[in-house]
Parts: sequence; structure tokens; C-alpha cells
Amino acid sequence: MGIFDFLSGEFIDVIHWTDDTRDTIVWRFERHGHEIKYGAKLTVREGQSAVFVHEGQLADVFTPGLYMLETNNMPIMTTLQHWDHGFKSPFKSEIYFVNTTRFTDLKWGTKNPIMLRDPEFGPTRIRAFGTYTIRVTDPGLFLTEIVGTDGEFTMDEISFQIRNIIVQEFSRIIAGSGIPVLDMAANTADLGKMLANEISGPIAAYGLTLPELYIENISLPPAVEQALDKRTSMGVVGDLNRYTQFAAAEAMQNPDSGAGSGMGMGMGMGAGMAMGAQMANAGPWGSAPSAPAAAAPPPPPPVEHVWHITENGQTKGPFSRADMGRMASDGSLTRATFVWTPGQDGWAKAEDVTELAQLFTVMPPPPPPGA
Repeated sequence: MGIFDFLSGEFIDVIHWTDDTRDTIVWRFERHGHEIKYGAKLTVREGQSAVFVHEGQLADVFTPGLYMLETNNMPIMTTLQHWDHGFKSPFKSEIYFVNTTRFTDLKWGTKNPIMLRDPEFGPTRIRAFGTYTIRVTDPGLFLTEIVGTDGEFTMDEISFQIRNIIVQEFSRIIAGSGIPVLDMAANTADLGKMLANEISGPIAAYGLTLPELYIENISLPPAVEQALDKRTSMGVVGDLNRYTQFAAAEAMQNPDSGAGSGMGMGMGMGAGMAMGAQMANAGPWGSAPSAPAAAAPPPPPPVEHVWHITENGQTKGPFSRADMGRMASDGSLTRATFVWTPGQDGWAKAEDVTELAQLFTVMPPPPPPGA
């Protein structure tokens, strides 16, 4: 064996890449001075492609298989450089391995609510989120358009741009679809396929494809969701009278025992009956009560007092207020006459009793003498 054959065998390269990071899309094979020896073995595994770059120009793209890096199996390289047939010196080139498997469970979502015009609710806002899958279909185009000279390109470096494209296309499609918000949950599969087709065009310019896209949830603002919950609750209640009977029966059938359960049962029955009566009188949702509440009964008439008077040490009576009025008119009842009525604390002058003092104020005083 000659010295040149020995040296050629000793310095043959074995070029390959195994990835355990699960998020690396492109990895550059590192060699000091980028010197790849003539006749090096290149191993490209399933789910990979190898892009050969020579002096800044994309030379070849290798699909899965085993290759000997020589001029006879690299026709493009033959036009770029003439090989030295003597010592077969190394050539300065770069090899980028590209992961062509699917990157799954990538997240997307609307950062801000999307405005749309709903057929039922009018102008409203929605949010949405989901997952998608991406794969490199054109390694050479992806390397020239996105990666450049990055020696280790990960999914995080492109996922933000992909999410922006998804949200932009989703906003346009959902706003022009005319699907009511309440029916969107039943159409998420169709919307996902439509969205994936619309996104395929923009990302194809990067050498990528979007095999799958899923819409996991479409939600309304909290205030709108609360209003829908109330509307749903009213529909579930249905017949208010039957609901009241059900609430009372449920409270009575409480399986707990002891004084606490009796108190809970009573409170449950009372609450159920009170709520049922209130809801039954409330009328339809958002309308005035079906009938006005009954007016409060008038207060009972005041109790008429009867009076006793004292005259010459004798008690007379009882007299009604009308009798006392006539007596005040004819002078047999004066301001100084002592009177008493049940409930009064002892005898008192007539002028000191508010009810009788009025009898004297409405009467004119006696005429002056000689008038």
C-alpha cells in the first residue's frame, strides 16, 4: 500500500447526525475549517435531508441513503470545482442536516379578541386557540429563505412567524364565514381544514407545509358568557310552579339526619317556595310582573274613649266624646272639670287632656257682661 493510499484511508470522514432534542430543524455538521475530505461517507437517515453548500452556493440536496462524496456522484459539484486527482485534497464546504419529520403539538392562539358581526348577537368579539403540525418539504428553499448560516435552527425561531400567519388567516376566514357564534363549535373541523388550506400558500414560500391544524376552543367575552348562562338557566327551569315543587321535594328528601338536617330541610322548603312565588309573579324574562301586588289592608279604626267626670264628690258617666262635646256646649263640662278614661293615669282636668281640650278651643268664649 502506498503512502498516499494510507493517508487517504486514515482521514476519510463519516458524516451523519442523530437528534434527541425534538425541536431542532436544521443542524450544521461542524468540521475545522469546513474541510470535508474527498471520498467522505455521508449518511442521511429517514426523516432527514442533507443540504451541501459549497463556497456559499447550494450544491446538492441528499435524501435518505449512504453517499460517497466524490465528483462522480455529485454532478452539480463537478461544475463548481475541478478536483485534484493526485492527493485528493479536502474541499471547503458545509453540510446542513434538515429534519423533515412532523413537528407536532405546536400551539397557536389569538393574542387579542377578534371583532366580527354575528347574525344573532350583532357585533361581538371572540378568542380562539388550538394546535398545529408543521413539516419541511423543500430543505433547500427552507435553508436559503429562513435558516441562512445558522448552525442550529430550532422550532422556536420560526413558530412565532407561523402563529402570526395562522391568526391573520383565522381572523379573515372567521369574520367572513357568516357562521353564528353558537354554531362554531359544530364547525371547528371544517374551519380547521379551511384554515390549513389558506395557510399552505404563504408558508410554501418558506419550504414548509402544514399537514394538520386543530381549533380546540372558540370563546366569547366573560360578560356575554354570563348572559348566555342566565338565558340557559331560564330555559332549563321551564315551568316555574313545577320547579318550585321539585325544590321543596328535594329539600324534604335530604338524607342527612339530626337537628341540622331538619333546619336545612325547613330552610330549603322556605327558600324554594319563596323563590317559586317570586319567579311565578315575575312574568316573562325581562318583562314587568304579570299582576300587581295586593294593596296592604287599611289600619284598624282608633278606639273611641268613654269618659267619667266628677261633680260634687260624685262620679258620673260614662260619656262618649259626642256627649262630652254637648256638655262643653251647655257649660256642664268646663276646663276645670276633672275627667278620667280607662288607661289614663288618675284624674285630670279636662283642659289638660289633649282630646278634650279641643272641645273648648272650638267654642267661643262666653259673651262679655252687658253685651
